[in-house]
Amino acid sequence: MSDDREKLESMLERIDEILLVLKGISDDLRSISASLKSLAVGQITHATSQGPLPAARESSGGLRTIDEIRMSFSPELENLLTIDERNDYIIIKPKQFLGSENFAKIASTVRGLGGEYISAGKDSHFRILKKRA
Repeated sequence: MSDDREKLESMLERIDEILLVLKGISDDLRSISASLKSLAVGQITHATSQGPLPAARESSGGLRTIDEIRMSFSPELENLLTIDERNDYIIIKPKQFLGSENFAKIASTVRGLGGEYISAGKDSHFRILKKRA
């Protein structure tokens, strides 16, 4: 009977490991989806304000807006952030302690948008270049 119990516990451990992997994949897909939505909104906004654009200009540029960046985050994460424009960058600062899971999600989204994390003590923040690469 203890052999069956050991097998059951082993299977439960494997299921827990699979669930963790699936959660990571789900988080990554959510981040990718948000980035794609941001790109799509930027192209739609850009196209409607200037009319149809040649393909080469569409892919090369324009400026990102705060609204595009906000749409990249889930409403839950967006509520934890302050997003401001400064010179050539959009600056994203947490309103409160994020915890490792929220920080990782935000960092992943920012990296997906070509941004970076700036570690500067109390002035630490994420920044994304307004000009598209």
